[in-house]
Amino acid sequence: MQILTPQVFWAQRHGEIFLRVELSDASDVDISLQGHNTLQFRAQGHGAKGDNQYEFRLEFLEPVKPEIHQKLTQRQVDIKIRKRDERWWERLTLREKKPLFLAPDFDRWLDESDAEMELQAKEEKINKISVESRVRKDPYIGLKKGYLFMYNLVQFLGFSWIFVNMTVRLFILGQDSFYDTFHTTADMMYFCQMMAVLEVVNPLLGLVKTGFFPAMIQVAGRNVILFVIFGCLDEMQNKAVVFFVFYLWSSIEIFRYPFYMLACIGTDWKLLTWLRYSLWIPLYPLGVVAEAVAVIQSLPIFDETRLFSVPLPSALGHSLSFSYTLQLYLVLMFLGLFVNFRHLYKQRQRRFRSRKRKVH
Repeated sequence: MQILTPQVFWAQRHGEIFLRVELSDASDVDISLQGHNTLQFRAQGHGAKGDNQYEFRLEFLEPVKPEIHQKLTQRQVDIKIRKRDERWWERLTLREKKPLFLAPDFDRWLDESDAEMELQAKEEKINKISVESRVRKDPYIGLKKGYLFMYNLVQFLGFSWIFVNMTVRLFILGQDSFYDTFHTTADMMYFCQMMAVLEVVNPLLGLVKTGFFPAMIQVAGRNVILFVIFGCLDEMQNKAVVFFVFYLWSSIEIFRYPFYMLACIGTDWKLLTWLRYSLWIPLYPLGVVAEAVAVIQSLPIFDETRLFSVPLPSALGHSLSFSYTLQLYLVLMFLGLFVNFRHLYKQRQRRFRSRKRKVH
């Protein structure tokens, strides 16, 4: 039986050498290291010229560690050897002219720059695991997620009821439904907006990562419209503007709350994500415009009824009308629109950038 040389493929990393010997059904495998840099391989198996004894000898460019890891499969013999010094070799063998049986393993082949990136990625992963192992896990994380899930679920159901109720009445009654919106949906809207106060509390308690001020601006602004403008003035409750304010609010929330609800359980629905971060772009400014119309319509009513007016000394007049406060509030309302719009737009950009990174 003649002794032949098998086909050997190689690749490297900064700290390792990979050899793949094309020898199927290998047996009597003997792999040894002679000195510090010479590998001797001998085995019986089926190679390019049938069943024979195959062997080869490689003298590496630099010293390697004595441990040799081998893995036999039906089709090949895989060998992994660690370099003594972790650095990139310009070639595998001490002699510049490589043996005829040796070829690059393109399945594992990386250039030096690619190998450095791979090494850096491994180090980052190890560091991340190390940091995570040192960070104490929150024992109440399940309770917090459960609370946030239930809060968003309740708000979603509440605003969905308002939206469906108003939509059905609009189809049945047409424009007549505009004028009794408050009387048919106000109780549920009161409930939802009182619950929304928790959206200001949650960032303060560290339960969510959203900003405190954007949440406070939105919740306070809506509650002024609902409880002060609509709730305290009977004359405003029969106006068509109530329909548009409530409809725009609920149109935004029926997508926002389920998005956050699913986020609590680590679920990301692409369509819902797009709707949550896209529909507010036209709806939010329209909602602020509808709120401004409601404030403007209420000014003469507050002047006439003197409701919430501030008494003044007789030398200065009888009282200071609450309408002046609302006029200042109008200015603050559009300032709040700018702040919240900017905040939400940045959220949208970050969200879709992170989705692109995950895709690529």
